[in-house]
Amino acid sequence: MADCWATFDCYGTLIDWNDGIRRELARLFGDEHASRLLARYHELEPQIQDDDPATSYRAVMAIALERLAAEESVDLAPAETDALGRSLPGWTEFPEVPAALDQARGRGYRLVILSNSDPDLIAASIRQIGIPFDDAIAASEIGSYKPAHGHWREFERRHGRLPDVHVGASLFHDMAPAAELEIPSVWVNRLGESRDGHAPTREIVDLAPLADVLAELGPL
Repeated sequence: MADCWATFDCYGTLIDWNDGIRRELARLFGDEHASRLLARYHELEPQIQDDDPATSYRAVMAIALERLAAEESVDLAPAETDALGRSLPGWTEFPEVPAALDQARGRGYRLVILSNSDPDLIAASIRQIGIPFDDAIAASEIGSYKPAHGHWREFERRHGRLPDVHVGASLFHDMAPAAELEIPSVWVNRLGESRDGHAPTREIVDLAPLADVLAELGPL
């Protein structure tokens, strides 16, 4: 029986990155500013990644934090410039994630993370989730950030073909490139967003029904 591969975004899909980033922004700038600055952070991060795809994710987070501080006229202490990178290993998974991934593995799916991150940070998050993955591809090791196709091409290089399905929470970073590559996709719409012209193959509000949805997309 051929392997059936499911690839996953990590931050926002498996790990609650909004909560992790917001907590650090609240600590550094005050809770009353954290939600506004989180929205601005999400604007800055892809710009920095697009400017230099070879930049490590830890450096991307540091640059974004420095720009936020400059815009807010706040002087960050030197020890705080890496606050987001330092906190990331402690960011927690969404509650249903471990059981959902374990069920998918139990049905024979091989799981791979494709992340706009660094290998050491992904390794920490995999330990946090507590479920083994068959591979992980991080942006800083391939010099490419999603939505560019580098992660999927690296997967293809390593495993001989594209994955059978891609699972992610971002229309921009994950659903759009999956559609461009004609990979079936599962959009984890945790925030109740509009599809905005995108057409993922399936849409779910969290990962709880993942194993059944993967089975619907194609038999092992």
